[in-house]
Amino acid sequence: MDIATLLDRALAGEFLTAEEGVFLFEQAPLADLMYVGNAMRFQRVPERIVTWIIDRNCNTTNVCIANCKFCNFYRRPGHEEAYITSLETYRQKIEETFRLGGEQLLLQGGHHPDLGLEYYVELFKQLKAWYPNLKLHALGPPEIAHITKLENSTHEEVLRALKEAGLDSLPGAGAEILSDRVRRLISRGKCGRQEWLDVMRAAHRLGLTTSATMMFGHVETNLERMQHFVDIRQVQSEKPQGAKGFLAFIPWPFQDEGTLLKKLKRARNTCTGDEYLRMIAMSRIMLPNITNIQASWLTVGKKIGQLSLHAGANDFGSIMIEENVVSAAGADHWFTAEGIQRAIREAGFEPRLRNQEYEFRTLPAGLELAS
Repeated sequence: MDIATLLDRALAGEFLTAEEGVFLFEQAPLADLMYVGNAMRFQRVPERIVTWIIDRNCNTTNVCIANCKFCNFYRRPGHEEAYITSLETYRQKIEETFRLGGEQLLLQGGHHPDLGLEYYVELFKQLKAWYPNLKLHALGPPEIAHITKLENSTHEEVLRALKEAGLDSLPGAGAEILSDRVRRLISRGKCGRQEWLDVMRAAHRLGLTTSATMMFGHVETNLERMQHFVDIRQVQSEKPQGAKGFLAFIPWPFQDEGTLLKKLKRARNTCTGDEYLRMIAMSRIMLPNITNIQASWLTVGKKIGQLSLHAGANDFGSIMIEENVVSAAGADHWFTAEGIQRAIREAGFEPRLRNQEYEFRTLPAGLELAS
């Protein structure tokens, strides 16, 4: 294989194989990968604009039976710290989110053994009855798979019921690495690779917009990372005509603080800035049919996040009024609305507030956020 030939093929929009992706990731100079990733970004998003969003990651429950070895957030059923979020708490959090300029709730939680489809349908209906303008970017493929099993139903039936109840879009949560070998080691209780992909296929058939993610840097191989890209790319290529499918791809490095994976000495976070930038560039190179690549400043910090805007990323994610899962494992970087815009400008781009559909929003006047 030849680096220059592969990069030229990528620039031409060709789908590279997983093996070709490994070769580029391991052999190509970082500067070359960043150059091509950046060039491909401007092919898809020509303007020197970097988008961002105001939302809140609110958890329905911390009760979970998936037993993921990288998660410090969950509690087993019956644990003294277990909770299910009350309706009054949702009201307080949503009203605060609106005051702070947000319009969306990223609503996720654990695999609670007693919370089935009826619970989520009633919850979504109630929230939309109170707040018709609220956007629900909620659950994720593992939760849909869990609910489907509880109901002895199908992914499409569950998603259709949730959509009718108020679900606006489906996050790409719980992908980790789409390899059953990896998933058996780190998240045995979650759905397998094929089911994760099939949930997304069902969502696209129903016209739900989605995102896709990757948590890398634990027990996976480079080939498994690249195959993850290939799988995501394939599902995107199958979406029905007119469906948006995956609006964005978000890769982030494993956060290891206090996790069972680190305690058992099976994995620890060794991701360098160089490796992260390579992964951003490879995301763009391997996923030519996905428009938006998001930088994970929450896990890598401001400086590397800014550099990733020159490696293929065109979105800076959310200021996240609240986030409890990744931060529980050591991610401790935060931005205000003013700070995230300043960081984007420092990197040489124009910040634009967006919604989940990647449509521009007018910046709300008088944001109640500390500068």
